[in-house]
Amino acid sequence: MRLGVHITRFNHPDGPAAVGPELAAAGAAAEAAGVSRLSVMDHYFQMEFHGLGATEPMLEGYTTLGYLAAHTSTTRLGLLVTGVTYRHPGLLAKIVTSLDVLSGGRAFLGIGAAWYEREHTGLGVPFPPVAERFERLEETLRVCKQMWDPQDNGPFEGKHYQLAETLCMPPAVSSPHPEIMIGGSGEKKTLRFVAQYADACNLFVSSPEEVAHKLRVLRGHCEDVGRDYADIRKTVLYMDPSGSLDGFPAAMAEYAALGIDEAIVAPPDGAPARWIESHAAPAARALAGLG
Repeated sequence: MRLGVHITRFNHPDGPAAVGPELAAAGAAAEAAGVSRLSVMDHYFQMEFHGLGATEPMLEGYTTLGYLAAHTSTTRLGLLVTGVTYRHPGLLAKIVTSLDVLSGGRAFLGIGAAWYEREHTGLGVPFPPVAERFERLEETLRVCKQMWDPQDNGPFEGKHYQLAETLCMPPAVSSPHPEIMIGGSGEKKTLRFVAQYADACNLFVSSPEEVAHKLRVLRGHCEDVGRDYADIRKTVLYMDPSGSLDGFPAAMAEYAALGIDEAIVAPPDGAPARWIESHAAPAARALAGLG
């Protein structure tokens, strides 16, 4: 089992000028620890949870990943997860391709239907009803896969998006394309999209029983669409506001037994480098021994 690190806070105690050097140090610490994946959120306002507010610092996600690409060499990089509402799918495919090229094939496309209405309203971004957001998510997945198909540069005609050309040059370094990870556990749409379009899923840690149920649903969708369930990487997001990770390896053993092969954890504050060294590194070593 592998360990990913999800950086969610940018409130460095020394202020904004310290954020860049801290991220560079976090990247170095993550690679020294054997972390498999580094991710950040796709938000423009800080999420309002765990006592945080929208006025707390937040960085734009793909700019941040470009910076991390220059300061890392082995770990995968992506957003957990891209909100489908924020970027036209043709441009999103190009953005992720650029990250993949510049990182030497380390980009992944984490994507979901988006949900944070306040930042949409605040910044003037249209926020369609949930049914439409899922329609747009499916079309975006189809656009990205067509953009990453070197044999198909032709048009795309969808309900919400129309592209005269799906040209994407230079092509991605990843083969056959950057990993597509869909975040969320909705049984009717999200997990069906995983079966149809994704290389990986990301589920929230709730309980082993609940995750086992979601995986059974995913297996059923795979059978329905003729997809090999074993081809999909199963990951979970484990949020511990304290950052202690007490009992984390033991808890993850139950998820490993279900076929989860990567657990993603988040530093508790805006100075993640030291936390990665002190907490994530031993956790990564412990998880490496799990099946």
